[in-house]
Amino acid sequence: MFFSSINKGVEEFRQTSGAVLVDVREPREFRAGHIPGAVNVPLDQIEDLELPLETPIFLYCLWGSRSVQAGKLLEEIGYENVRSIGGIAGYKGEKVKGEE
Repeated sequence: MFFSSINKGVEEFRQTSGAVLVDVREPREFRAGHIPGAVNVPLDQIEDLELPLETPIFLYCLWGSRSVQAGKLLEEIGYENVRSIGGIAGYKGEKVKGEE
């Protein structure tokens, strides 16, 4: 479920058909800069995620701890293909600002 590098995790997300990239930070953090293609579902709302249980889900936050928590919660619900890829603090690629 866990990647040692967010950059490798984002690369795998981009190569995985049907995958969803989820930023579990708060909306203000998301607006300040996020990975292109990510959707914002804050950790305290992650249990409200409505996707087919087999959907490949790639999770990230600022440093990695919230994405790990989100992954555990999603696995408890029954999601089958969840990966915590770490924190955007280590991301080397383009970031988008201002979108919800």
